[in-house]
Amino acid sequence: MAEDATVPPFEGFPAAAAEFYQQLTVHNTREFWNEHRDVYDGTVRGPMLALTHELSEFGQFKIFRPHRDVRFSTDKSPYKTSQGAVTEGEGGEFYYVQIDADGLLVASGYHQMATDQLSRFRAAVDSESTGEDLVARVATLERNYTISGRALSTAPRGYPRDHPRIRFLQHKGLTAGREFGTPDWLSTRQAKRRIVDTWRGAEALNEWLNSYVGPSHLAPP
Repeated sequence: MAEDATVPPFEGFPAAAAEFYQQLTVHNTREFWNEHRDVYDGTVRGPMLALTHELSEFGQFKIFRPHRDVRFSTDKSPYKTSQGAVTEGEGGEFYYVQIDADGLLVASGYHQMATDQLSRFRAAVDSESTGEDLVARVATLERNYTISGRALSTAPRGYPRDHPRIRFLQHKGLTAGREFGTPDWLSTRQAKRRIVDTWRGAEALNEWLNSYVGPSHLAPP
């Protein structure tokens, strides 16, 4: 892929990015946004565009818009208090990166499975061989990652509450993520390497998910 001269190289997320969201959390108004739009463009959106351009090997990223959809929400705050970007790998796994008031979050896996994916996931968890393989992989990952996606408080329909892998049957998504905060390297090119290393470090989970779940075959809504 040829370099796009219109996209500058990624040089990290400046400290002002987290500071911007710290202030936006308190002053979530159009007035504040308009007064600080140049800060958002220069320290948040600009670096995210540069980063995802350089990480195109993972796929074409979607950078989320900053405005909230408040039509059906009681919270009428107009702006999101984080900037995320996501792409889907060839096998169905997702790669996600986010900057907010707390700093950097990096995650990978299957965030929210569609109905057909969930059926395949539960069948693989229920099977002793594939289910115990997942248990072992997650146990290793949990030394350095936070595992997320648990959504049910009991067993899904058709499965016993005392299932040996009930923990995973209660998931509707399965991701491995790390919260890094705002270390000094966040404002340098080292941030790119840390993000890539985090995604690569979760390959054991993604390999399992891609093998036994895979992309959804349902038509988009």
